[in-house]
Amino acid sequence: MKKLIFMVLAATAGIVMADAYPLTVCVVSGEKLGEMGQPYVFKHEGIEVQLCCDRCKAKFEKDPARYMAKLANARKPGN
Repeated sequence: MKKLIFMVLAATAGIVMADAYPLTVCVVSGEKLGEMGQPYVFKHEGIEVQLCCDRCKAKFEKDPARYMAKLANARKPGN
């Protein structure tokens, strides 16, 4: 709860959090996150993943390494 309150306050103040999710699109479909409602959020091997919807989870599970590589690439400095 404290983390949620901090995140809301930080967002309101315009502070960029260092651990903010690095993508604005779904790693599976490429659709913009939030366009289809709240993103589907889960952890894969301890790393947060956000998908545009829960239907993308099955495709993610077929080849998680592919999609985790996209996420890792987005976390690299300069991306």
